[in-house]
Order: sequence, then C-alpha cells, then structure tokens
Amino acid sequence: MGIAGAAFDHWRALRNRLLSSPQFQKFAVSFPLFRPVSRSRSRQLFDLLAGFAYSQILYATVKLGLIDLLKAEPLTAPAIASRLGWNEDRMERLLKAAASLKLLDVTSTGAFTLGIHGAALAGNPWIEKFITHHHLLYEDLTDPIALLKGDAGGTKLKGYWGYAGSDSKDAVGAANAEVYTALMAASQEAVAAEILAAYDFGQNRHLIDVGGSNGTFLAAAAARYPRLKMTLFDLPAVAELGRVKLADAGLGSQVGIAGGSFLTDELPRGPDVATLIRIAHDHDDDSVLRVMQNIRRMLPPDGRLILAEPLSGVPSIAPVADAYFGLYFAAMGQGRTRTLDEISALARQAGFASARALRTRMPLVTGLIQINAS
Repeated sequence: MGIAGAAFDHWRALRNRLLSSPQFQKFAVSFPLFRPVSRSRSRQLFDLLAGFAYSQILYATVKLGLIDLLKAEPLTAPAIASRLGWNEDRMERLLKAAASLKLLDVTSTGAFTLGIHGAALAGNPWIEKFITHHHLLYEDLTDPIALLKGDAGGTKLKGYWGYAGSDSKDAVGAANAEVYTALMAASQEAVAAEILAAYDFGQNRHLIDVGGSNGTFLAAAAARYPRLKMTLFDLPAVAELGRVKLADAGLGSQVGIAGGSFLTDELPRGPDVATLIRIAHDHDDDSVLRVMQNIRRMLPPDGRLILAEPLSGVPSIAPVADAYFGLYFAAMGQGRTRTLDEISALARQAGFASARALRTRMPLVTGLIQINAS
C-alpha cells in the first residue's frame, strides 16, 4: 500500500466517523459554512431512496408518448388528459412529476412542453426504446436481494435475452431475432459514431464485426471507409437480417455475411481487424475467453481486436457500469462489466500480446480497447 493510499484510507475513516455522528450532523446543519454541503448530501442520499420512483415517472412519460406529443406543441394538462383519456387530476400529477425531473417544463401560459431531458430524449429516439423495454427489469427487481444473491430463479430479462451465450446456431428463431436485434440496433448508431471517432479503420484492409447484429455498425463504417472490405458474423437468423439491411443500403458487394456461433464455429479467414461491440459484457469469463481465442486464431500476426462496451473502473460512469449494469446482468443471468485490466488479462490468455484503452468522446455510450495480436 502506498503512502497516498494509506493517507486516503485514514481520511476516509475519519470522514465516516464524523458523518455517522448525530452530533456532527446537527452541527453541520447549524454551521453556515457547512450547511450547503449538508443540504447537498441530504438531497443525494434522498435521490438514492427515490431513484426507483423517478425511473417510473420516466417510464410512464415515455410509454404514454408524452415526449412525441409535446415535441409538436405545448399543451395544457386538460388538453393532454383529454387526448389520452385520463382524469385531469391524475394527469396533472404525472405532468408535475415529469416537470420536476426536467423531462417536461411549464410555459409562461401554464402549458406543458419539453424540458431539457425531454428534449434530449426527442433527439435520441433509441433511448426511448430502451426505456420502454425496462418494464422487464422492473419486474425482476421486485426482490433485489434475491436477484443479487442468485435466488430469483427465472427472470423476465433472462427469458428475453435467452439466446445470449448459447452454443447453438439454431438458438434464435427469426421472430425472436427481430425483437432483440431491433432493440440493439436502436442504440448502435450512437455507439458506432463513438467507435469511428476514436479508431481509424483506414489503416486496415478487412474488418469483421463479430456478433455484428443487423449490420448497423458496418453500414456506418462503410459510409466512412467505402474501400474497406467487411464481413458480418452472427447467428444465422440475425445475420440474415443483416444481409437484408445491408443489401437495401447498397452494400451487398462491400459486406460479406457469415452465419454461425462465435463460441463454437471458426470465423472466416481474411480480416486483419475484428470488432466485438457490446458482446463481452453479456457473457461470463469462460465464454469471453473462447470468443477471444476464436478471433485470435482468425487474425494475422499484425491483426487487431477492437472491443467496445461500457467499462468498469471509470469513475465518471461508475454508477452506470457497476450499479445499473450490475443489476441488469444479474437479472439477465450472466455477464458483467469489466475493467481494462480484466479484459487485458483475458486477452493475454487468448494469445493476444497487448491491450490499451482508446479515449472516446462519451464513455457513457461506450469504452474502447485496442487489443493487438502481436
């Protein structure tokens, strides 16, 4: 343990003794210099308590279509209630709650319009798809202790993402493939923009997107690198969706399609760079190691793997990576976020030589790790 670490541990122990003391709490509220800090900390603690209520207001606002409705024009509470067939008092309760969370705002005439967060949602419609999908997670959180302990049994999210981690190429039927692929593709454009801003694929000859879903990332990459050869690899039912999407975009000649399981099937040879986008954190360590080994066998000595997903160990997104995703993956029944060191260790086990983090503009959207074959 270093001197700085020991000093911080000592300071933290002192801080905790003070904050847990009723006498100090009374003093902090009474002392003018400490009062703003005391108020701020009290609010933050209450936000932890009320967070689930906030998420339900968000869900109800999006589910009822209030973002789209008020994007068009401001409306009064009675007008909104009439359009949705609600009691006016009940509607006003929801609207005031949404306004308090800055999802909505109140105009000078008393009508409701979009707030700062509501306007951001209107500009990112893919977020709304994830919000409405979260009713499954909310049901699984009825008993969070049982969920975290592993005693919750079959969960809604586990059923929804039942294909994840399967060794079977036939694990996903066409109908189920369309459901989960549409949900993932909804946010893939934002992820693709971050990846393409952080890594230059112009230095490569042939890109394979392993677990490439319906080809949203490859379509974005093709727009920037029209001469880059590409391959999409995913389960057959998913890959077929990619074939249709990419053909419709006029990319059928630039992007090849290969169907199979990245856990059990060999990847097609030829690419010198592979992407693994929001795949590793859906799987346990053994599965991630198998995928990485599969990719390493396919790549040439100068090849690279670009891994993209939210990373643990990044202070600015710690609540998202470790609290939100921690519960989400517990409900899903597998997977976890990992630190750069944890991913690097798996990569070395798989036969890669080194790994380093690449800076992205929005770590909340995705982190990025470049893993070198040699």
